[in-house]
Amino acid sequence: MGTVQAVNISDRKGEKKHEVEAITLIEDYGVESDAHGGSGRQVSLLALERIEDMKKALETLKAGDFAENITTTGVAASELAPGMRLTVGEAELEITQIGKTCHHGCAIRKQVGYCIMPKEGVFGRVVRGGVVRKGDRIAIVRGA
Repeated sequence: MGTVQAVNISDRKGEKKHEVEAITLIEDYGVESDAHGGSGRQVSLLALERIEDMKKALETLKAGDFAENITTTGVAASELAPGMRLTVGEAELEITQIGKTCHHGCAIRKQVGYCIMPKEGVFGRVVRGGVVRKGDRIAIVRGA
């Protein structure tokens, strides 16, 4: 169905994430060593295709700039719904939320005037932990 294009973490909330070689997802927690670990939105995903669309307005954008943990291709938010389960690398996620309320202080919103996370961001909880790397496959294993 899809492919992991980048995996990203940040040390503090409110910062852009930076790309790393691999992330470890921990069951019912989120991403090990990420500032958002343990939160209600344990893992965030965003399609690289949507980032590319935004680059028309701000060409310096790259994976992690929207604070997503996993940058994907071939997985659109419109194809997913809460309750669906995905395998991502060694891990399994249950989709909990599509979109989020974007805080008005978001750096991208300030520069461009809008942000894609409120409609395109995908959030999930870790059902089965494991390592996720760039190039790993993403597949739906159970519908909502």
